[in-house]
Amino acid sequence: MHHSHEALDRPGGVARVGLLVPLRDPEFRKLWLALCVSLLGDGAFLVAVAWKVYELSNSPTAMAIVGIAMTVPTIMFLLIGGVASDRFSRRTLMVAADLLRALAGAVLAGLALGGVLEVWHVAVLAALYGTGAAFFAPAFDAFVPDIVPAERLARANALDQLMRPLVLRMAGPALGGILVAAGGAGLVFALDSATFLFSAAMLLLVRVPATPMQSGSVSVVRDLAEGWRFVRERVWLWATFASAAVAYLCFMGPVEVLLPYLVKNDLDGSARDLGMVFAAGGLGSVACALAMGQRDIPRRGITFMYLAWTLATLAVAGYGLSSALWQLMLAALAFNALETAGTIVWATMKQRHVPRAMLGRVSSLDWLISIGLLPLSFALTGPVAGAIGTRGTLVAAGVVGAVVTCAAFFVPGVRDIEREADESRRPPAESLGDVDAAGVASSGAREAA
Repeated sequence: MHHSHEALDRPGGVARVGLLVPLRDPEFRKLWLALCVSLLGDGAFLVAVAWKVYELSNSPTAMAIVGIAMTVPTIMFLLIGGVASDRFSRRTLMVAADLLRALAGAVLAGLALGGVLEVWHVAVLAALYGTGAAFFAPAFDAFVPDIVPAERLARANALDQLMRPLVLRMAGPALGGILVAAGGAGLVFALDSATFLFSAAMLLLVRVPATPMQSGSVSVVRDLAEGWRFVRERVWLWATFASAAVAYLCFMGPVEVLLPYLVKNDLDGSARDLGMVFAAGGLGSVACALAMGQRDIPRRGITFMYLAWTLATLAVAGYGLSSALWQLMLAALAFNALETAGTIVWATMKQRHVPRAMLGRVSSLDWLISIGLLPLSFALTGPVAGAIGTRGTLVAAGVVGAVVTCAAFFVPGVRDIEREADESRRPPAESLGDVDAAGVASSGAREAA
């Protein structure tokens, strides 16, 4: 799956707005529309669930419990989801995951609108969301190369990273803040459920090219062992998975739990203010995706990716140092722009260098290892914040997470894939001094942020 895409960067190689090239394909358009609509609901959900939990129990611990409830099922079922996506119809798995999450949203909406919602209800239903995500994420990662030609993958990933923040972090939260203020969180939960139903309907319309079944093995354990062996033999994969796991341990819990708490309690903000912070992060991601979508990923992707992710994680400290809403928005913009840059490279790299028949399993291992420590991150956030304060926890999370991310770049063998790519591009007469610098691309290892 090693391809040269340099021709696309020459004059006339792509349309002026290269980012939109994948949308020429009608099947990708359907997938893109399905995801756009469901992520709009998810973005509104982010604001509504945080605000509702803090209304029910103004405690970071309650929000942490909800976070744990959502992530534990995801972790439990990711490997099964990865094997399933290499064995069965990836489209069918995504539809089933959407329907499960639509059901959870509908029940959540009914309880909220009926005035009987409690924190434990939110936690239980969040677990259903997490289960759906465990099957949807690896199936989606492996499905994109099924319908997108190899030469358009980088742009498809850039478009994906444009759309996600645009609707998940900008339009969705802004809409969520307005709807919570106008009609309460129950209205948003109902909207989120409806968007999952729309997504499932659109996915059913996507025509998938006829391909042989991905996995020929009859043993789930053998399939998993094969995927793990593939990852273990490639340092650039397992080192990135591991560094993402520790970085997420450091900052995901603090950001998810303490950022809404900071807006509501320290800054006396509203749900709209929280939506504005999320939206600022989305703006950073959109600008980054637009810039990167005009051409292929950098040549030295690993170097580019680790630099971007190190700086992104350091930006988390900015949340703790902020004393005004505009400062929180600036930190969110920087974090999301840098995170998106690394993610585009990472996803494209996986899709190009991992065999298609194994992509679902590798993606599930990526997600599993990357988010495997999230329950611990949520569990530690409350006690740590109680010991060193909300702001101190956010600053420490950013600094320690950045150090861990940067350290993984120096693991021997991490950059071997860059050197191999340079060797394959270099004409026989080319000298070492003529080699250009460059970068790589996106997915689960850091996408959860």
